[in-house]
Amino acid sequence: MTAFLDFEKQVAALDRQIAELREMGDDPTLNIDNDIARLEDKSSKLLREIYAKLTPWQKTQVARHPDRPHFKHYVAGLFDDWMPLAGDRNFADDQAILGGLAHFRGRRVMVIGHEKGDDIPSRMKHNFGMAKPEGYRKAIRLMQLADRFGLPVVTLVDTSGAFPGIQAEERGQAEAIARSTEQCLALGVPMIAAVVGEGGSGGAIALAAANRVLMFEHAVYSVISPEGCASILWRTSDKAADAATAMKMSAQDLLALKVIDRIVPEPIGGAHRAPEAAIAALGDAIAQELDALSGLPRETLLTTREEKFLAMGRA
Repeated sequence: MTAFLDFEKQVAALDRQIAELREMGDDPTLNIDNDIARLEDKSSKLLREIYAKLTPWQKTQVARHPDRPHFKHYVAGLFDDWMPLAGDRNFADDQAILGGLAHFRGRRVMVIGHEKGDDIPSRMKHNFGMAKPEGYRKAIRLMQLADRFGLPVVTLVDTSGAFPGIQAEERGQAEAIARSTEQCLALGVPMIAAVVGEGGSGGAIALAAANRVLMFEHAVYSVISPEGCASILWRTSDKAADAATAMKMSAQDLLALKVIDRIVPEPIGGAHRAPEAAIAALGDAIAQELDALSGLPRETLLTTREEKFLAMGRA
């Protein structure tokens, strides 16, 4: 059953009425099909109206919805012959970042991304998608492998940020993130990054310095979380909604600022309501971008990627 967000209370009330009527529908003396159809139509229209005018803070809540598709769902829905590759060949295998070889619509590719998990055991296993240095070093190793064999790189970004613990700092978190970002920029093969949920801080950019950066309609991408920004500026996380608006972290704002290249539409009500449709839409967008980049020489891929990021923030 869908978990409703705070701003969806009216939709939740309608859906409860529909569920109650469906339970009564087994009674042969009642004919409530028309009532159910009317309420379903009203619920659908209301949901469409709500999602047509979401605030940046509401988009943040949608991006964090626990039922949104995660890395493993995209791999299952878009890629064939998935062969996971583990470890950074130095310290450990970080389960917050997964990666491996796969076929994507006839192409051999390297797929790398954050995995948040979708229940308590898996979230603990994947550390809620917050990677440690060994996760980024694994990503570096896989990107280098892809470059060596001429394989396009596809990354799926969904993290609130890199793991902030003492252990991660002791093992060189900042250095690992910087080197992962550097490796993205140094790739001589096409790289497509997609922000599918949260794109938080350096933990996101380490996998997103790509030739083409895609972003789901209700995903968010920023240097810090709204709560973190509010705590710094106003000394309270209660101002998170104001911070989300000020930071321009929605896909629509970032496209206008040329931080991303393309918005991928989501089903009405968000990707969590129709995961298969959302996954298919992302697959189509990735395929189109790979088609556009395939055949470009190494020098062109490097130069255009460098110019793209150097141009950000300049008038």
